[in-house]
Amino acid sequence: MKSFVILSALIVLTACSGGRERGSLGSTRGATGGISRSCLSADRSAATPALCECVQSVANSELSRRDRTRVADFFADPENANEMKTSDTTANGSFWKRYRAFTNSAGNRCG
Repeated sequence: MKSFVILSALIVLTACSGGRERGSLGSTRGATGGISRSCLSADRSAATPALCECVQSVANSELSRRDRTRVADFFADPENANEMKTSDTTANGSFWKRYRAFTNSAGNRCG
């Protein structure tokens, strides 16, 4: 279960760890924020500055500030992701749908 929680919290990194060259990220360069900082501090081999900036850029365009804060918190405490996913509240269910859409977009744009 713990590995599932970590995987779901870091799904952005695993989805985005593909072979795009550093220079091909276009306008995503320089995107900073909580997700980018958390991504870099997660100490994962796939977490390059270019990748984390790209993921932050996708988050900036697709998630609200509150949602971005929640996603950044997943890196520090992966159990939050599991609690969010398994919660039966409408608000958490709606967030999880937005989060999954975000991870799919980040995988497509950054991977």
